[in-house]
Amino acid sequence: MAEAKTFKGGIHPPYNKELASGKAIKRAPVPAEVIIPLQQHIGAPNEALVSAGDRVEVGQKIGSSDAFVSAPVHSSVAGVVKEVVDVPNFTGNKVKSVVITTDAEQPEFAKKPGKDIDSLSADEIREIAKEAGLVGMGGAAFPTHVKLTPPKDKPVDLVIINACECEPFLTCDHRQMLEKGDDLIAGARLLKTAVGAGKVIIGIEANKMDAVDAIRSKASGLSDVEVEVLEVKYPEGAEKMLIFALTGRKVPPGKLPSEVGCLVQNVGTAIALYEAAAWGKPLYERVLTVTGPGIREPGNLLAAIGTPISDLIEACGGFVGNPVKLIMGGPMTGWAQSGTTANVVKGTSGVVVLTSDVVEMGEETDCVRCSKCIEACPMFLSPNFIVQAAKRGQWDKAEMWGALDCFECGCCSFECPAFIPHVEYVRKAKAEIAALKKKKE
Repeated sequence: MAEAKTFKGGIHPPYNKELASGKAIKRAPVPAEVIIPLQQHIGAPNEALVSAGDRVEVGQKIGSSDAFVSAPVHSSVAGVVKEVVDVPNFTGNKVKSVVITTDAEQPEFAKKPGKDIDSLSADEIREIAKEAGLVGMGGAAFPTHVKLTPPKDKPVDLVIINACECEPFLTCDHRQMLEKGDDLIAGARLLKTAVGAGKVIIGIEANKMDAVDAIRSKASGLSDVEVEVLEVKYPEGAEKMLIFALTGRKVPPGKLPSEVGCLVQNVGTAIALYEAAAWGKPLYERVLTVTGPGIREPGNLLAAIGTPISDLIEACGGFVGNPVKLIMGGPMTGWAQSGTTANVVKGTSGVVVLTSDVVEMGEETDCVRCSKCIEACPMFLSPNFIVQAAKRGQWDKAEMWGALDCFECGCCSFECPAFIPHVEYVRKAKAEIAALKKKKE
C-alpha cells in the first residue's frame, strides 16, 4: 500500500475506537419530550413557525429565517408543541427552542416520490439542501447551501469528503461508511454537481481499512470518485490539514477552501443530502456515538434531534465505573457538560463519558516554556503567546499571534504539561476581538 498521506504537526492521542466501531447503528428510543433549538447552525437564528398547542408531524418545518446564512429546523417527532421558550443548549447559552410532547406511537417519515438525482441542476441541489436544513455534521454546523455557493471568481474543481473521523472514541462516520456506502457516494456526487467540480476524493484514515475497502468497492467503475488513505493522526480531518494532505494545496490564513478550488464536507452531510434529494427527507435525526469507559454498552445510535442525552446514555446501558467527565462531541473539540440535560442538535457527533482512571484532572500552572504546544499546532501558531496575551487582556496582541486562525483543535492543551487550557483562552480572545471590532463599527 502507498504511504498514507498527512500534514506537519498534530498529535497521536489514544483513539479508543474499538469501544464502538464494531457496533451497528441502532435507532434510539423516541423520548417523551424533545427540545429543538431554533438555531443549530452558524448564522442567523430562525423564527418559530409553531406555537404552544400546535400539532406537528415528523419532518415538518418548525423554524425558518429569510437570512441567506441560516438553516431551517424541522420537527423530529409527531406530537404537540408544549411551549416555545429559551433553553440552555450544550454550550450553556440560552437559545429559543421548541419543546414538543411526543405521541406514544411514532409514524415512519413519509418518503416523497423519488427524484432522478442524476438530472438535478446545481441550483436545485442547493435549494434541496436549504429546504432540508442541512448543515455540516462534523460539528461546525455551517449551512450546506451556503457552502455550495462559492464566489463566482473562486471555481471549485475538487470535492473532498472528510471521512477521517480523527476524534478519539467517535465511530458514527465509520459505521455509516460501512452501512450506507452507496448513499455516501451518491451524496458526494450531488455535492460535485452543485459546485461544478470534476472529481471527488474520499479521505479515510488508515485505522478504518474495512471502510476503505467497502467504499472503494462501491466506487469501482466511477471515474470521478477516488478513495485515499490518510495517516492516523489528529486533526487529520480538519479542513486545511485534509486539503494539504490530499492535494498539497495550502489555504491562506483567513481564507476558505474555495480559495484553492476545494469543497470539504462531512460523511453525514453527504448522506443527508442524498436522503433529502432522493426522498425529500429533512435533517431531523442523525447518527451519533455514545461511548467511553463510563458507558456500559457503547454504541452508534440514530437519534431524533432534540433527544436529551440522558435518554441516549440510558439506551446504552447507563453509566458504569466512576464517571467524572461527560462531553458532547469528541474529547478534543467537544463541550464538557455539568449534567445530562443537554439535547442532541444537528452537529452532535457523539456523547463521551470518561472515568476517573483515564482523566488527568491537573491544576493549571505557569507555562514551563517547553514549546510542545508550538510543535503540535497544525496551524504553525504559537499558542503560548496567544494565552499570554489573553491573560493580560491584550486582545490586539492575541490577534497578532493568530488567535483568529486557530480552529480550536486542542492539540496544544493535550500536549501541555502545565495543564493550561489553551483553547479556553483562545475562545475568550476571539470573543473579545469580535466585541472590539463590533464596537468600532
